[in-house]
Amino acid sequence: MLLAIDAGNTNIVFALLKGREIRARWRIATDPRRTADEYAVWLRQLLDLAGYGLDDVEAVIIGTVVPRALHNLKVLAAKYFGTEALLAGEAGAEYGVTLDVVEPQTVGADRALNAIAAHDAHKGDLIVIDFGTATTFDVVDFSGAYKGGIIAPGINLSLDALVNAAARLPRIAIEAPDEERSVIGRTTEDQMHIGIFWGYVAMMEGLVARMKEEIGRPVKVISTGGLAILFQKHTDIFDAVEPDLTIQGLGLLYDRNR
Repeated sequence: MLLAIDAGNTNIVFALLKGREIRARWRIATDPRRTADEYAVWLRQLLDLAGYGLDDVEAVIIGTVVPRALHNLKVLAAKYFGTEALLAGEAGAEYGVTLDVVEPQTVGADRALNAIAAHDAHKGDLIVIDFGTATTFDVVDFSGAYKGGIIAPGINLSLDALVNAAARLPRIAIEAPDEERSVIGRTTEDQMHIGIFWGYVAMMEGLVARMKEEIGRPVKVISTGGLAILFQKHTDIFDAVEPDLTIQGLGLLYDRNR
């Protein structure tokens, strides 16, 4: 089986794939100081709980936007799985898609992988919204080419900045507001929930409307990332929610390049 590793700024996701099927997935906080041995102890226990062992992993592919985390993940593959990890976007695992932007070398692995997986699953022009540390809006045209996009602060990042900069504001959880609740808050916490949640929905809807107008053709909007489901019931801009888009992109990349 394939171990696909998606190393993001906040979390690293490990997923076990058999063909196109995700058999198991696990998430751990990103810490570039974590050693290969620490990863192995953690993974061995989780594999065992899922009914697998280290010997079931035949290949490893890594997509990362955290260069400092890469070395220990490559050591993990070599030392504990006996294989050289493929690195998304580099020799042996080239993306195979056109990155039609001014500086293609700066496109994050997660965004390229999302483009690959989204184009494989959905035809036509696409906007892919990925809710992570940052929220990214990426345009993939009908041919599968990555055309560019938008980077906005993630909702948790926005809330952290607000709380850290305003001494008297409390820390609140990110959650969907009560459908019956007015958008005129009567308490400080209500006002923060409204501002963060509905402000974020308004930002998404406004940016997607502008992007669609600029593209000028029918466009599907695909959402992914941990918070995609949170917004799904409170806006009609999403045509599909694909929680595992980046992992699916890693699986596709491995199949195309092995």
